[in-house]
Amino acid sequence: MAIIEARKLSKVYRTAVKQPGLRGALRHFLRREYREIHAVRAIDLSIEPGEVVGFLGANGAGKTTSLKMLSGLIYPTSGEARVIGHIPFQRNRDLLRRITLVMGQKQQLVWDLPAMDSLKVNAAVYELDAQKAARVMGELGEMLGLGETLYRPVRKLSLGERMKCELMASLLHEPQVLFLDEPTLGLDVNAQDSIRKFLHEYNARYSATILLTSHYMADIVALCPRVILMHEGSLIYDGSLTGIVDRFAPYREIELKLAEPVDTSRLRQFGEVAAANGRTVRLIV
Repeated sequence: MAIIEARKLSKVYRTAVKQPGLRGALRHFLRREYREIHAVRAIDLSIEPGEVVGFLGANGAGKTTSLKMLSGLIYPTSGEARVIGHIPFQRNRDLLRRITLVMGQKQQLVWDLPAMDSLKVNAAVYELDAQKAARVMGELGEMLGLGETLYRPVRKLSLGERMKCELMASLLHEPQVLFLDEPTLGLDVNAQDSIRKFLHEYNARYSATILLTSHYMADIVALCPRVILMHEGSLIYDGSLTGIVDRFAPYREIELKLAEPVDTSRLRQFGEVAAANGRTVRLIV
């Protein structure tokens, strides 16, 4: 049974259109005009328990809007969705205790306090008893390699350390479903690798379902056997990572720089000659 399902899920924003200048301001005040922005267009998807799925697409493709609808943060314009058997935008208490949403550009930790203090607040919010909270903090702290970092003020932490603490705060209640929106955004190569290894281990240890957006292909290659590709609000591909290359880029263009000119007919056995200029030849293979 799918743990995340969406059928014809759509989100349309209605925004006011205003022309520049005084005339535009007066017209906007007296006779306001609107236009519709289709952020997500009737997407269908189904994700099984324990899957790690990558959400790909350019900025504005609808990835973050989709995550927000699936996590219950915003209401859809039309369509339906179910996460762990619940309608997410009804914000059922049982559902909220079993999912989490992490956004790389947002933070929940109190800036001037040690991360541990914020973790204790989160544990109280999720009504975790002291024994369970200590166990989970110990496990996650060891997996993330935080140690004494948890006892330093958040403002004194590096971006990578802060992101690890953010993940820990979001996972204290041991959610079954993780919605991760660019969790490695802005991190250096070492910090990105550390976060990837943690997510891989977390998925293996707890069989958590992860839906991940990222503009770093290294994240997708390392974590996601399956990818979903969105373009201008529409879902245009759902399948394996290798399959996306076969579908959208079935050919390669190779440029050869030769020591001396050669008869291009001798190269046709390797592929189609796209262009030839002296000692430079481009092949499509």
